[in-house]
Amino acid sequence: MIFDCDGVLVDSEAIANRTLARAARAQGLAIDEGESRRRFVGLSMKSVVALIEEALGRALPPAWLADLQAETYAEFRAGLGPVPGVRAAVEAIQAAGIETCVASSGTPDKMALTLGLTGLAPLFDGRVFSAVEVARGKPAPDLFLHAAARMGHDPALCAVVEDSVPGATAAVAAGMRALGFTREIDAALLVATGAETFSHMADLPGLFGLEP
Repeated sequence: MIFDCDGVLVDSEAIANRTLARAARAQGLAIDEGESRRRFVGLSMKSVVALIEEALGRALPPAWLADLQAETYAEFRAGLGPVPGVRAAVEAIQAAGIETCVASSGTPDKMALTLGLTGLAPLFDGRVFSAVEVARGKPAPDLFLHAAARMGHDPALCAVVEDSVPGATAAVAAGMRALGFTREIDAALLVATGAETFSHMADLPGLFGLEP
């Protein structure tokens, strides 16, 4: 089972999109947290920067991304937690003998920070993959195919837990079972990608006939 990180394992979407929207507004882009979620969740920062620059019609300042990262990481350190119920769900899945890993649009240092702050890092030691390792990020299937290959599994025997349209689209394109977590997104958006949906992490093991 392949887990996305932000919004699936770590409860980071509100923090990340609040700081992103604030930084984008400072450059003249009219956007709030909700619009940031709609337009950017699930994408790599490389893609996000490209979309913001396209909307502005100019390049962002050279230090913009580094400043945004510093502000976001400071807010993570001040108040980031795990997604409710996710530790128990992951532990139940692992106890049943299902191998797990993380595959995220986030950078390795970001995932090291967020998984570390939330105490989830030991659950995925040595099994964390980033979009920086592949040519194309989500919604292309490259990252999930890369994770399956590194884990030594046939993509058709893999399931992906995602909370974004780009992520669920990537999972389906990879030929994997897509499980759409709807805690912070309209379920219909994930259903339209071909994903099965669930709204509480406590329900995830049950999708495999397991007790949480």
